[in-house]
Amino acid sequence: MEIIIKREKEPFKLIAENDLGIKIPMDGAPDIGGGNEGFRPMQMVLAGLGGCASIDLIMILKKQRQNLKDIEIRVTGDRDPAAVPSPFTKMNLHFILKGEVDEKKAAQAVEWAVTKYCSVGTMLEKSGPITYSFEIIPQ
Repeated sequence: MEIIIKREKEPFKLIAENDLGIKIPMDGAPDIGGGNEGFRPMQMVLAGLGGCASIDLIMILKKQRQNLKDIEIRVTGDRDPAAVPSPFTKMNLHFILKGEVDEKKAAQAVEWAVTKYCSVGTMLEKSGPITYSFEIIPQ
């Protein structure tokens, strides 16, 4: 796996590109001179956590033959602003499952997706606890 990151604009506007040519803009916060023209690197970490757990969850629910119509994930992370560097001290994933999904199966699937299968979560749990919750919206 390889990602190439190039500066697009001074001082901090960067473009990350994968081997398929898919690009993601990154930038710094205005308080350090950035222009808010892309994800900040730590936001990308949270997006990676949410994306990884979501893919695993979708796969598990599919194997359980659950009728998941749509999914939304809200990922939050807390950091110690006084620390340098400032890794996440805790993270939370909240899954909003839309469709006809059995609550017991969803609970097991969410647990497995976050604690057993998500590679990103396995790396990040060393920095702080990862909590999770879910809700089901029947459709």
